[in-house]
Amino acid sequence: MNRSPEIPERRRLVIVGGVAGGMSAAARARRLDERAEIVVLEQSEYVSFANCGLPYHLSGEIERRDDLLLHTPASLGAALALDVRTGNRVTAIDRAARSVSVTTADGSYELAYDALLLSPGAVAVRPPIDGLDHPAVHSLRTIPDLDALDEHVTRLVDGRSDDHRARAVVVGAGFIGLEAVEALVARGLEVDVVELADHALPPLDAELAPLLADELRAHDVGLYAGVSARSLTPGAERAVDVALSDGTTLSADLVVVNVGVRPATRLARDAGLEVGPTGAIRVDADQRTSDERIWAVGDAVEVVHAVTGAVGPVPLAGPANRQGRRAADAMLGRRTTPQAPVLGTAIVRVFGLTAAVTGANQRTLAEAGIPHEVVRIHPVHHAGYFPGAEQIHLVASFAPDGRLLGAQAVGRAGVDKRIDVLATALRAHMTADDLAELELAYAPPYGSAKDPVNMLGFVAQNALDGTTPQWHPAQLDDVLADTLVLDVRSQAEFDRGHLKGALHIPHTELRGRLDEVRTAAAGRPVSVHCGSGVRSHIATRVLLAEGLDARNLSGGWLTLTAVRPDLVA
Repeated sequence: MNRSPEIPERRRLVIVGGVAGGMSAAARARRLDERAEIVVLEQSEYVSFANCGLPYHLSGEIERRDDLLLHTPASLGAALALDVRTGNRVTAIDRAARSVSVTTADGSYELAYDALLLSPGAVAVRPPIDGLDHPAVHSLRTIPDLDALDEHVTRLVDGRSDDHRARAVVVGAGFIGLEAVEALVARGLEVDVVELADHALPPLDAELAPLLADELRAHDVGLYAGVSARSLTPGAERAVDVALSDGTTLSADLVVVNVGVRPATRLARDAGLEVGPTGAIRVDADQRTSDERIWAVGDAVEVVHAVTGAVGPVPLAGPANRQGRRAADAMLGRRTTPQAPVLGTAIVRVFGLTAAVTGANQRTLAEAGIPHEVVRIHPVHHAGYFPGAEQIHLVASFAPDGRLLGAQAVGRAGVDKRIDVLATALRAHMTADDLAELELAYAPPYGSAKDPVNMLGFVAQNALDGTTPQWHPAQLDDVLADTLVLDVRSQAEFDRGHLKGALHIPHTELRGRLDEVRTAAAGRPVSVHCGSGVRSHIATRVLLAEGLDARNLSGGWLTLTAVRPDLVA
């Protein structure tokens, strides 16, 4: 740990920006030092609010707006003796004088500091769309954003009849965009969502994205993926027409734009603090900037990704809160827990589905040149014989030495539990062997004796040590050209859809029909598949025992049809 500079006993800590990082630091500093003068300068009127809850008040699920306001200057003053000043915007830092310039509605002033913490957060990216200043356009990041959008939605809902419902277009199908879609549908609007990437929720692997697309369509949401919004113009029938890059025009009464954020670092740049190539403030493991008396936290700072080593901002509430706590410790000269690399663990509800990610996805690993083996399973979230079992679609990537590199899940139940376990496993550098041996809580209403996390470990062990070699959906063209495809599903499953040219032998009949396989293979490898990968694992082991070159389709027919529906007969 770097040694903190000498700070007077009666020290003044000035914190620029509230919400997650800033207020976490202020509260921790007070708990550590009752004598310190702690001043929080927040440019807005809201110093501590639940920004992650904004879509859920818009939907009506969180009924009271005030429930989003976690603290006020008065409550923070009473509970923690903090001097919280809202409507106070810091315009400059004088590092030599150790002071900040502050502007308010009544004028300006200078405020000296012994230690300064920057928690400026991030600002919404303004995409290159003509007409973004149209009054029907909204964003959803702050309380004023929420108020304006909620008021507009209320007017639309009150002014439309059941046979002529209001319509919204959401630009951006990331985490916040999907939450906005769900909220607007809950309010009775018809909704279209536009996403530049080739699928909704871009951090999710493409093979899981069709599950979200199906859920959106099931709730009458139009999904326009792989296209961008080019312009917004006044509409003839509704307030605005949204022109897409593929020539489509969507008419809407309102538009919500949430295409991402960028670090708010103007203040740091102007002060000459070191800023990285991604535009985020560079900090050390104790959140200290290039100035020994200035710290920084939250969406505006650089972090290191735990798997790839990439450096850049990760705008998540969890890391911001922990950074605030760490910065307070460092500013007060205490032992800190140096910042660990960030996993990027995140979760979102999309109507009845939950999607969650942790670590690196397949695209990121490929771009970073990190060798990996992908494992896909489709278990149920608790004992299958217990009522209400729901399928979870789990994808995980492992290094050749077995280390877990990332995991993703989509399902209607049990997703959060598994991703949290896997995020913990990532932090602990666990391997497939470790996952296989995890002892997790089990009773039929809650899980299985072989939990889905254990199953990931089992399947990864088999793939990595050669017990059951795998083939992957992306290899389908080569598989069809160079191997025998053996479909070991039931006759009914085969009749509902199959690959052209596949040999069909149900797995229960395979041992008695091995000669058919040898004849059809004619010396070629055998690429086996079933519905999810379980029966084909058994079949692959049978074929390997008979001396045949066999491999099992990772994820089975469920994954294959998601990735390559064009080749299904």
